[in-house]
Amino acid sequence: MDDTVLPGESAVLPERLGGVQDPTSFAGLNREVTGTDEFTRRLRMQLQFGQELAKQMSSIPGALPSLDDEIWIIQKPANWDAARADDIPGCGGLLAGFEPDTPRDKLVPVPLKHTDVRAHIGGLIASTVVTQQFVNPYDAKIEAVYVFPLPENAAVNEFVMTIGERRIRGIIRDRAEAEQMYAEARAQGYVASLLTQERPNVFTQKVANIEPGKAIDVSITYFHTLPYRDGSFEYVFPMVVGPRFNPPPAEGFAAGSGIGAVPRDASGSSGQRTEVQYLAPDERSGLDVSLEVDIDAGVPLGEIACKSHTVAIRHDSGTGATIRLARETTIPNKDFVLRFAVADSTLQSGMITWVDPESGRGYFAMLVVPPAELASLPRRPMEMVFVVDASGSMNGAPIEQAKAAVRRGLRMLEPGDTFQLINFSESASQLGARPVDASPDSVRHADRYLDKLLGAGGTMMINGIRASLDFPSDGERTRFVCFLTDGFIGNEAEILGEMRPRLNGAHVFSFGVGSAPNRYLMERMAKLGQGAVAYLSLEDDGGEVMANFFERVAHPALANLAIEWPALEQAEVYPASLPDVYVGRPVVITGRFDPAKADAPVRLTGAAGQTDFSLDVTNTRIEDDALARGLRAVWARNKIAALMDEATYEPNAHLAADVKEIALDNSLMSAFTAFIAVDSSRVTEGSTGTTVAVPVSVPEGVKYETTVPGGG
Repeated sequence: MDDTVLPGESAVLPERLGGVQDPTSFAGLNREVTGTDEFTRRLRMQLQFGQELAKQMSSIPGALPSLDDEIWIIQKPANWDAARADDIPGCGGLLAGFEPDTPRDKLVPVPLKHTDVRAHIGGLIASTVVTQQFVNPYDAKIEAVYVFPLPENAAVNEFVMTIGERRIRGIIRDRAEAEQMYAEARAQGYVASLLTQERPNVFTQKVANIEPGKAIDVSITYFHTLPYRDGSFEYVFPMVVGPRFNPPPAEGFAAGSGIGAVPRDASGSSGQRTEVQYLAPDERSGLDVSLEVDIDAGVPLGEIACKSHTVAIRHDSGTGATIRLARETTIPNKDFVLRFAVADSTLQSGMITWVDPESGRGYFAMLVVPPAELASLPRRPMEMVFVVDASGSMNGAPIEQAKAAVRRGLRMLEPGDTFQLINFSESASQLGARPVDASPDSVRHADRYLDKLLGAGGTMMINGIRASLDFPSDGERTRFVCFLTDGFIGNEAEILGEMRPRLNGAHVFSFGVGSAPNRYLMERMAKLGQGAVAYLSLEDDGGEVMANFFERVAHPALANLAIEWPALEQAEVYPASLPDVYVGRPVVITGRFDPAKADAPVRLTGAAGQTDFSLDVTNTRIEDDALARGLRAVWARNKIAALMDEATYEPNAHLAADVKEIALDNSLMSAFTAFIAVDSSRVTEGSTGTTVAVPVSVPEGVKYETTVPGGG
């Protein structure tokens, strides 16, 4: 979606243009506004100001509607009253089920009918537009609330609400301010939508005052870089938030700050600020999803594969393809994972650059590929620590996958290696007091230990962190700690905070297990532990995934990375501490640069074991305007992520202000900002609507009775 505002569409007035001082204003096209209340009166008073500002700003492409459009500036009233909820409305008859023999009393009406996903992949960057189609299946007005996932590195920078033929472009604001604006619009009877971030990969969408039988679409646009793993690029669209376990409040985990898992219609029972309602196993709803991915690789494509879903693949050219979900796989209960290879197997390090014509700033993304000669270097003896999540959410297929992976890993150890086996749920236990030699007898003993793991209880992951990192290393071996977990916890920040001071040179590798793992936690653990991440879905072979891991750690990593480029702004490169790079696992680095020095050669240096390494990096200027702007959004998102990560182990009194400044400057979602859109053209009929949550299915392979409290 570009920034052009079409006739009949609304647009935000940029905060930094034309001397606009009101930080609470947002725009919506309104041909007529009726009403005598103070809120509406203020809308009318600012009409003339909006029209004049439109004329002044119309020369800026994408900033404002055409001069044929009208702009209303909505001013926040001085007093804010909490919105009131009515009694539960009756059902209007819109019921749907995926199984024709589902009993009628098990068909659940939901206010979210359909999710449409359209993605475009160009080079290292993917842009995705997600459209959520909300409807009101009841006989009275409602507010819809939907908690949903996005990729953990998604840079969300556009938000549009569509009502019939009209489109209202949302604006980014301080989160508390946006929430107040939404509450007031809801109380006054205006259709409004609010998007907030609960975790980097979990968001809440609210849509107020949906009238009976009416439909409202909300579109979200985000950008992110693609990882390259074991010979293929990977595009992931997560479809469901897994049920989280929240430990008792502690120093690093405040009461109510988790993500609650509750049965349908059990709102508030978890005690958490954010809740996900789950359908019982015998319940169905009409919610489904369609998805299309357009790949423009720029180089010849190799194999395209999707193990998670049935897809149709059309090759548009030698370098491009279109992938669509098949109709029979539209229930959103697991991650969509698409992998595609490029025909040229000798992937090379390179970078893409773009200069923002408005700010004059330069932005880049660099793919760092480890040299092939690393594979010929011998490895040091290793100390392997396998940590298995044996909580209730892993019960069944997930824990069996994890156990199969560990068994394969144990048999790939060599003489001189040692290992330890730890499991955690409510508490942690381990195979022995210290790592043992990788002898056949020790491996058989570990097999018997694994046989007893079933999966039950809460996910007290902090116990697993302490048990796996607190015991001393022997100093002769490189310690690799492998966590095998779905990551279904609500205290991610506490876990990351506990990890850092305990690493002491250990490398952490995370294996996300199951159909919808907590990818935010998996990625951050590996990043903090100078390791790598792998995903073990229900369709994968656990032994094969572990074998690929051993292929990575069997050779020295490319360490001590540095970029030599006079144009580089060192303080604006992310990750700030460049990671180790393993064979088959390139990494992406983003940053800013000085365009005046952009033509200078770019060189990457590092060390592999005792061998120094360097290579020249090719520089390619981006021509695609949409992806170019995505590069800036991705950089800003990475800067925010770095600040949030640092705050988990080093308190920052200015964190909220620092993050808000970056997010507002780049129109990005964050923990401290939110998108708000209001249709001020008319006041909806009836009193304030009842809040109705969108219930979802538990992820495929996850047992409802062991993960949803009160739902068993």
